[in-house]
Amino acid sequence: MGIFRKGRLSDILQKLFGKKHAKIGIYGPPNVGKTTLANRILRDWTGDIMGSVSEIPHETRRAKWKKDVRVENGASSLLMDIVDTPGISTKVDFKEFMNTWGLTKEEAKIRAKEATEGVIESIKSLENVDGVLLVMDSTQDPFTQVNVTILGNLEARNLPVLIAANKIDMEDSSPATLKSAFPQHPVVPISALTGYNSDTLYSTMIKHFGKKRKKKWR
Repeated sequence: MGIFRKGRLSDILQKLFGKKHAKIGIYGPPNVGKTTLANRILRDWTGDIMGSVSEIPHETRRAKWKKDVRVENGASSLLMDIVDTPGISTKVDFKEFMNTWGLTKEEAKIRAKEATEGVIESIKSLENVDGVLLVMDSTQDPFTQVNVTILGNLEARNLPVLIAANKIDMEDSSPATLKSAFPQHPVVPISALTGYNSDTLYSTMIKHFGKKRKKKWR
C-alpha cells in the first residue's frame, strides 16, 4: 500500500485541504464563566451541558471535550470539537480556599493540587486546538497578569483568538474597555448566564474560526 496505507491517505488530505472541522478551546482565568459559556453553547445547539459551575475558583480541574457541535447562522455553519479547560492562574494557594471559601485544610490542599495540575493541562492542550475562545470578565481590569500571559502565549502560537467579554449583565461591566485593551482581536460582549448577544457570538465564531488557514507541516 506504500504511502496510501490505511490512515496515511486521510492524514495527507487533511494537511492539503484542512481539517474536517475545528477544535476550539475555551480558555481564561478562573471564574470568568468558561464552563457557563460552554454550557450555553451546548444547550443552544445540542441540548447537552459541559459540566457543573461553582463560585469557588478552579471548579473545572480537568479538560472536558464535546465532539461534533455544529453552530449555524443562516446558510453558514461551523462544526467543532469544543474543549472546556481548567482556569489558568499564575499562582494557586491552598490557603485561599481555606480563608475565602471555607474549605478544610485537607480539602484545600487537594483542590490546590488538582487546580495546579489543571493549569498545566490547559497549557498542554493548546497543542491540540485550532482556535481559542478566550473568556474575560468585563467587570474586571483587562490588564491582569493572567490575561496578558494567556494572550501572549496564544499569539506566540499563532492561534486565532476570539475574546468573549462575559458578564455584561452586571452593572459594572465595561466590554468597551476590553475592546480598547486588545484591539488586535475580535471582542464580542456576552452574558453566558442569560444568553444575551449569543447570536452575535455564534456568527463571529463561524466567521473567525471557519476561515481557511494555511496548515503547517509537522
